[in-house]
Amino acid sequence: MIFAYNLLIIFYGCILNFISFKNKKVKLMIDGRKNCFKYLNEHISSIDKIIWIHCSSMGEFEQARPLISKLKSKLTSHKILVTFYSSSGYEAYKNYELIDFKCYLPLDTKHNAKQFVKIVRPELTFFIKYDFWPNYLLELQNQNLNHYIISAIFRNNQFFMKKSGRWMLQILKKVSHFFVQNEDSKYLLLTKNINKVTNAGDTRFDRVLDIIKKSESNPIIKEFKDVKPLFIGGSTWNKGEEMIFEFINHYKNKFKYIIAPHEINYKRLSEIEAKLNVKSIRYSHIKKQKLKNFDVILIDKIGLLSSIYKYGDISYIGGGFGKGIHNTLEAACFGMPIFIGPNNSRFQEAKDLKKIGVAIEIKSCQKMIAFCDYLLTKSGEWEKIKNKSSNYVKDKTGATEKIISKLFGNTYLSSKI
Repeated sequence: MIFAYNLLIIFYGCILNFISFKNKKVKLMIDGRKNCFKYLNEHISSIDKIIWIHCSSMGEFEQARPLISKLKSKLTSHKILVTFYSSSGYEAYKNYELIDFKCYLPLDTKHNAKQFVKIVRPELTFFIKYDFWPNYLLELQNQNLNHYIISAIFRNNQFFMKKSGRWMLQILKKVSHFFVQNEDSKYLLLTKNINKVTNAGDTRFDRVLDIIKKSESNPIIKEFKDVKPLFIGGSTWNKGEEMIFEFINHYKNKFKYIIAPHEINYKRLSEIEAKLNVKSIRYSHIKKQKLKNFDVILIDKIGLLSSIYKYGDISYIGGGFGKGIHNTLEAACFGMPIFIGPNNSRFQEAKDLKKIGVAIEIKSCQKMIAFCDYLLTKSGEWEKIKNKSSNYVKDKTGATEKIISKLFGNTYLSSKI
């Protein structure tokens, strides 16, 4: 089956090259991969001790950040290489100060994996959550290099848990150690005779707690909100935005509104502005205007959303009508009810937040309005939900410390690093 996979991955690479002619994000990824080996050869020397961390995109990098910080402080003689699959992740974090080297991960062919591992020679490798590739795993295993998967979730419906994916399961069985998010994932791996597994939790909780500690005031948002409740639409897509427009038309100036699209470009921003029936302004256009005259701020800068949640009273998190919801924890850490779409079953935090009444699954705007009407008339309930939301995040922290503790209790680490 690995032979069939190798043929498919080459075919997949050809498709990406074709798509790149019309897709800017894919073109960035393809162009970045072309320069990867040149970049690595020019920047990594034979004496460098490398810790390699692979992230699919922005969400996975947020999970990696607490680990990067801990490793940087503990292993001061080592350098950290971060690879990304997506252009959105690479572009957002390519200048992150704790990274020594960064590049796109070359396509998962046998040749690329051999060449990559030969250049990098990683002493430790971490794959974040689920973006692990068979040829890279096989090459690390062939070279007897320690490699770990962190903040992972496993389910019965994943392809390597099925008969057709047994070849991939055999590769996963040789991973040095799994750090999973929950007991269900640990139990499932144990049933597959994978015993090197620890339920450490999700490192994102450590990241969002750090956001709370380091959150700075934003006078623009503070002035804009004033005394009104603030509704925040975070990482939104078309379907969710249509419901937000309906929500705004219903409540009008009872709320203030912030919309932060998942994709920020001129076309998307213009489309949203055209559909709003209230006065709006883009964040980057705010100069000396009187913000009380505006109902909506449209976020057109990357990296602002996590600090803006500090001022929120209720939020909608996008993605739940597509491939899956985006980061709910940043909103939860600041204590607020959260609306999410129905595609959320793959996310442990969404299950947890639904269970305690913080996340409300919606399929239409009517449910958003009904729930907000309830909160507006039952202020005590609003406060209860806020407390549950923030306490949930605080109670789940500590995954990074568990991972570090496990690794540094290991004979290999204590003797050779």
